[in-house]
Amino acid sequence: MPDMESDDKNSRVSNIDISNLSQDKKLSNLLNVVVNEVKLYAEDQLTRIRQLSNIGMALSVEKDIKSLLEMIVDEARALSNADAGTLYTIDNDNQSLKFEILQNNSLNIRMGGTSGIKIKLPNVPLYVNDVKNYTNVSSYVALTGQPVNIPDVYMADDFNLTGTRKYDESTGYRSKSMLVMPLKNHESNIIGVLQLLNAQDFDTGEVIEFSIEYEDLIASLASQAAVALTNVQLIQDLKNLFYSFIKSIATAIDEKSPYTGGHINRVVDLTMLIAETINNSTKGKFKDIVFNDDEMEELRIAAWMHDVGKVTTPEYIVDKATKLETVFDRIELVATRFHFIETLIENKYLKKKIDILQNSAASNEEIENIDKAIEKDIHELRQDLEFIQSCNNTGDFMSDEKVDRMQEIAEKTYNINDEQFHYLTDDETNNLCIRKGTLLEREREVIENHATMTLKITEQLPFPEKLKKVPEFASSHHEKLDGTGYPQGLPDKQLSWQSRIMAIADIFEALTAKDRPYKEPMKLSQAIRILGFMKKDNHIDPDIYDLFLESGIYKKYAEKELTKEQIDL
Repeated sequence: MPDMESDDKNSRVSNIDISNLSQDKKLSNLLNVVVNEVKLYAEDQLTRIRQLSNIGMALSVEKDIKSLLEMIVDEARALSNADAGTLYTIDNDNQSLKFEILQNNSLNIRMGGTSGIKIKLPNVPLYVNDVKNYTNVSSYVALTGQPVNIPDVYMADDFNLTGTRKYDESTGYRSKSMLVMPLKNHESNIIGVLQLLNAQDFDTGEVIEFSIEYEDLIASLASQAAVALTNVQLIQDLKNLFYSFIKSIATAIDEKSPYTGGHINRVVDLTMLIAETINNSTKGKFKDIVFNDDEMEELRIAAWMHDVGKVTTPEYIVDKATKLETVFDRIELVATRFHFIETLIENKYLKKKIDILQNSAASNEEIENIDKAIEKDIHELRQDLEFIQSCNNTGDFMSDEKVDRMQEIAEKTYNINDEQFHYLTDDETNNLCIRKGTLLEREREVIENHATMTLKITEQLPFPEKLKKVPEFASSHHEKLDGTGYPQGLPDKQLSWQSRIMAIADIFEALTAKDRPYKEPMKLSQAIRILGFMKKDNHIDPDIYDLFLESGIYKKYAEKELTKEQIDL
């Protein structure tokens, strides 16, 4: 009996095990299916999370607005497998949506962004007769901040989609599913609208509606995109503000002197023209020299700021158009003095004539001699004044003979109340004997000090790393290759290409400027000849000089800035 019971028990166990095995296998298979599905779903979600993370990182590092806007549409379409996409931004007046990006794979269309193809479609108004425009789906989303998901635009009655349908009629396209998402910045303000069209099945390519999952993904992307776009716009706004501030200072400096108006602007244009020509060079000395975008921006800012130190230079020195000019041109004082001396001469001889006439024995010859003496002395005095005026009004070279004559005039004297005075004061004589130009050596040192002040001022500004050399470039445009320049007397090996470029731009502008009252506008050939002498004397870079001529930069500049009379080459 025990054995029989044991056998029955084993038999029952065996039967149960077989039955359980069959059931366990079904459960196991079902479990495997569920696990695989969960695994696939998890992997898909992880892939999407990674994709969103990668997109977020890519968006955060892109600093060019056009590229960023294009990237937003590209990535949104890739996430949702959308055939087409449009991105709008709200205009500065918050009155309309402006087309920024327009893409359609089926029609092979890429407009806006970096494509170089301008979108000519009109803005979408946010208000019509001061009433909020809820009829257009994009304006509705911009005004409400609510996303819109339309399975079929031809079945939608809530919005005016005639524009989409007309677009289909003109192109043969068939718009169907549409997802429109707002772009909100960190302050929850709407800054743009993302519109996707015709989601496609990844396997069949069939146009399907945008699923809730897609809607969530695009919402997440839109949030990241809005933050990235806001950051880039803020950076661009700060950059624009910085440039505007620099330009306003440059304008103020130019306006300090009516004789140098536009100098800085012209130096900027010429500097960048030379740099761009170097970048485009494919042979010779500059074939391997290329300034990247940051370096070009650094050079441009330096050119704008190269004369910022002149804010400390007295206006009467900057504006010194004649040798005797200070706050005003003292030639008028000299002329008044000479007229007074002429009166003294006349009075002196008239007194003699009266004395002679009071003598009954006076002859006509004596009277005639006095008249001749008056005429001679006054003629000589007037000639002296004309010579002084001539020397005062020109910056041409003063020869030794002219300097000697000026000093002889200065030594002449006249008397007032028994007190003796020279025709010219020491300061007037020193100014009138200036050999070249209109500046005394001490005044030239004040002018040259602007380069030192440019360095001091720009060094105080917290330039970012990519612009850290602005102070160096801005302050060294008066340096010379032989080390005789200023403010630091830097030799050849310590002068960057940027400093050398700006030196030639500054010199050429100054030589050819047509608004200097102390000199006639210089002919183009003469300016080129002077630059040639400076090259020979090792003052300017010979390779940049050669490029300046061979590439025709001087002609391009001359056609834009010089008068027809100056252009003789």
